[in-house]
Amino acid sequence: MSDIRDEVAAGFTEIYGSAPLGIWSAPGRANLIGEHTDYNEGFVLPFAINRRTVVALGAREDGVIRVASAFADEVAEIAIAELSPERLRDWSAYPLGVAWALGQHGADLGAVPGVDLYIESTVPVGAGLSSSAAIESAVAVALNEVWQLGLDRQTLARVGQLAENKAVGAPTGIMDQSASLLGRHDHAVFLDCRSLESSLVELGFAAAGLELLVIDTGVSHDHATGGYAARRASCELGARLMGVGSLRDLSVDDLPRAREVLDDETFRRVRHVITENQRVLDTVAALRTEGPLAIGELLDASHVSMRDDFEISVPELDLAVETAQANGAIGARMTGGGFGGAAIALVPSEGVSRIQVAIDGAFAEHGFSQPTTFTVTASDGAGRD
Repeated sequence: MSDIRDEVAAGFTEIYGSAPLGIWSAPGRANLIGEHTDYNEGFVLPFAINRRTVVALGAREDGVIRVASAFADEVAEIAIAELSPERLRDWSAYPLGVAWALGQHGADLGAVPGVDLYIESTVPVGAGLSSSAAIESAVAVALNEVWQLGLDRQTLARVGQLAENKAVGAPTGIMDQSASLLGRHDHAVFLDCRSLESSLVELGFAAAGLELLVIDTGVSHDHATGGYAARRASCELGARLMGVGSLRDLSVDDLPRAREVLDDETFRRVRHVITENQRVLDTVAALRTEGPLAIGELLDASHVSMRDDFEISVPELDLAVETAQANGAIGARMTGGGFGGAAIALVPSEGVSRIQVAIDGAFAEHGFSQPTTFTVTASDGAGRD
């Protein structure tokens, strides 16, 4: 991390001509289990990872906000008081959307000082590891401190979600921002997406001789486009036809009635969410009573549900999961919103290299582009560095 912090400080100085006031960072996240349950007011179990987005911030004497980054040539600039979702475009909609969303949560955007921002990241983009929430959360904690807003972490998570929903146009839930802001070393965040109550669950991977391997397929996805929105619409339809406010209000006991009431596709979408909520609860219970060696079958079942019922997997993800399982993984599943991105596999530490080699070989055999594989550890959430 020290290297990227140095790079961010140097990049800020090169573009803006002065040293930054401070540096903040926020992690990406891996979702251990609980996919597409968040916007259905269900349960999720993500954890912050040791890949971070770093933001350098400098103060200005006017009411302008400027944003630059290592991954874009242009510097975006706008008067803070003129921020609105309609005026935000491209990658800068993420950080500028956070500034706007802070205004929706009480910040007087006509009175706050201007700022310059410079952003770099080690969170892979498009891998399902929530590079977007890492940007939003890093910017949120930076502006919250510099603008002296005093907002708590749960509110900042809602700020990030609002920015992503309205400024970026992606209909995502609150899981990613919550993980990025609330994470702690060697713990997952057990989040109730209805009440927003959260608790930390010890993972204990290292103590059990396990590693969490990420397999980034390189298949890009975009949550602002159709597949994600279509799944959300199916869930809302299913809840309406079942006569409940959200799918959170249904349990596995409701599945026989759902099969009678719903068409086949809507039923399968609903079945995924209901059973996935139960798998999250079962995973939390297993981690707390038996430890991580007991959660493999739940991870495997989650992937089958996403592949067959929710239909958000792709051949590359299926191959990554199947190859990991066949070569000694405790459990494996795709992670993130789907249609590409990454899979995760919980593997014995001594088996990491073997699984990586097997996955590389399987992808080559199937004519797929080589994936990127790396291990991640559960890390602390956003803060000032």
